[in-house]
Amino acid sequence: MSNDTAPAAEKHAPIQGIALICFAVVCFIIMNTMVRYLGKVEGYPVPEIVWGRYVFHLILIMVLFPRRIGTLLVSERKALQILRSTLVLLATVCMFFAVREMPLADAVAIAFVAPLFAVGLSALILGEQVGWRRWAAVGVGFFGMLIIVRPGAGTLQWAVLLPIGMAFLYALYQVVTRMIRAAADPLNALFYTALVGAVACTAIVPFFWKTPDLMGWLLLIGTGFFGGIGHYAVILAYERAEVSLVAPFAYTELFWATLAGWMIFGDLPDVWVYVGAAIIAAAGIYVLHRERVRAQSRIA
Repeated sequence: MSNDTAPAAEKHAPIQGIALICFAVVCFIIMNTMVRYLGKVEGYPVPEIVWGRYVFHLILIMVLFPRRIGTLLVSERKALQILRSTLVLLATVCMFFAVREMPLADAVAIAFVAPLFAVGLSALILGEQVGWRRWAAVGVGFFGMLIIVRPGAGTLQWAVLLPIGMAFLYALYQVVTRMIRAAADPLNALFYTALVGAVACTAIVPFFWKTPDLMGWLLLIGTGFFGGIGHYAVILAYERAEVSLVAPFAYTELFWATLAGWMIFGDLPDVWVYVGAAIIAAAGIYVLHRERVRAQSRIA
């Protein structure tokens, strides 16, 4: 899932924004399905899969925006752009390991807690005022996560820590994004993400390399293509509509994750995954609602 905040353009096309976020969700599920197939079925090392995700994402940006190549590194706060990109790289590593080790729907459902982590981190790092209603929603959301992982019920495995780690790192990424939202064009920020990931992974991938066959290359290219297109669609979605309107549609990711997991890998989550995911989604949507109310009260 992705909740990039990319404010800039005038907010005037809510239907387009919703359509774009739904399209982005499908792109991310296709990417994660490819990742699970590469790692679980074909046995490719996760560092190599992450390498493909970012190298081909970088190539995609340069192919789609050739006239912008000379300006894509322009940013007023390069150090924070690199930090932001490093955080999303680490979040990607956690998620790719997660989808190799556990069903897609389970990993996606647990990762839904990212916006709840962001509430606490925004209060801690940015000094944002968080009222009792949002803190209560965060508590309810984490209760939903406990329903999914069920500690003490004999179902808890070490792999559940991976999507939790992804959610925490992604929340940090969102906080840093808020700090530098006016420092560069959204496309430049997307380019930094691809560049940092490609450079870091290229440095370590020789230690894990497994020479891909034709199918392997196609799937590696696909991870970069669908990941890059998905993130760009998120940026466009948030340019066309308010975050509080479009972000709840990101929770449709669970439906697509369940469908892909069942059709390709024969995975079906138990009912508690859906119960926990519904609680987390409700808590996340309520947090977005409260943020919208606070924003409107400040304007008034």
